[in-house]
Amino acid sequence: MSKLSRNEGNGLIQIGTVTTTHSLKGEVKIFPLTDDVKRFDDLKEAVLIQKDRQIPVTKERVKYFKNLVIVKFREFNDISEVEGLRGAELYVNRDNAVALGEDEYFETDLIGLDVYDEDDTLIGSLNEVIHTGANDVYSVKTGDGKELLIPAIKQCILDVDTDEGRMMVHLLEGLV
Repeated sequence: MSKLSRNEGNGLIQIGTVTTTHSLKGEVKIFPLTDDVKRFDDLKEAVLIQKDRQIPVTKERVKYFKNLVIVKFREFNDISEVEGLRGAELYVNRDNAVALGEDEYFETDLIGLDVYDEDDTLIGSLNEVIHTGANDVYSVKTGDGKELLIPAIKQCILDVDTDEGRMMVHLLEGLV
């Protein structure tokens, strides 16, 4: 059960956030929000969203440095043009998103799912995906406002139906 990227809805999926500028030629450093950082190699078109402004962009070139992705967008050719982009979020539309494997979901498709136990009793709503070193953990807000943490492992996550907006889980002893 893997997180591939964060999202903002609207059919857009967030794949990164601009952290800073990189060169005088208008490159930016992006913190990737994807399990597959090499997805930037195949990136063609994207949208930078900053506050209430959307900027369509086309990737010109990409390189990798430590945990960051350095991208040159065709629309920017000078550092002065990208200085104001710090904090801008980089999105792709769903058609340009990476293909998902079995038991992989975009966070945008998981957040808000109704979570049921094996007896089909509503436990609550999935409100956050927490990324740990071993596996993701789903934070479920219960009907009484408490938080229930469920590991995103096959023993606990029995079924995910994003079309129906529901997830069925097995609560291991000690989780409740």
